[in-house]
Amino acid sequence: MELIIILIFIAAPVLYGIMLYNRMVALRLTRQQAVHDIDVQLKLRYDLIPNLLETVKGYAAHESALFENVTAARAGAMNAQGVAARGQAESGLSAALMNLYAVAENYPDLKANDNFAALQRDLGDIENKIAASRRFLNNATQEYNTYIQQFPAVLIAQKMGFKDEAFWDVGAEEKARIDQAPTVKF
Repeated sequence: MELIIILIFIAAPVLYGIMLYNRMVALRLTRQQAVHDIDVQLKLRYDLIPNLLETVKGYAAHESALFENVTAARAGAMNAQGVAARGQAESGLSAALMNLYAVAENYPDLKANDNFAALQRDLGDIENKIAASRRFLNNATQEYNTYIQQFPAVLIAQKMGFKDEAFWDVGAEEKARIDQAPTVKF
């Protein structure tokens, strides 16, 4: 009987430690999956942008600086490493695309073009999916960070290589644009 009690006192903390570790691994993998889900949506976005640019070029060939800005922003976003850097680069790309749409407003034939309208719809759909993926990533990050900081997981998290992860941040430029109230003119 004493042997059983000793085994229970030894086995219970070991089993509990295993459960804590497995939960941290599961949360970390969920967060990593969220990052990769964003990558998939961004790849679709990056692939769509050249088609959108080519369509606009046919109508507004003299807007070469705008096309160069969008192309440079796309390249910067594709090459950004890490969640924070990608968030900043994506904000720059979003701003460049907004400028592209603003220029497109000056060309009624372009706005009426079925191909442009379809590309614009597809890009809007992808933007919505990216936003949902970012929310999922931030939720997974919050859950993971909270778990590894709470007792008793905090006792083994650092020792086992689990560290806080960064949230997706929209970047300073995008935040300034979001915080600015829209102006309506008639």
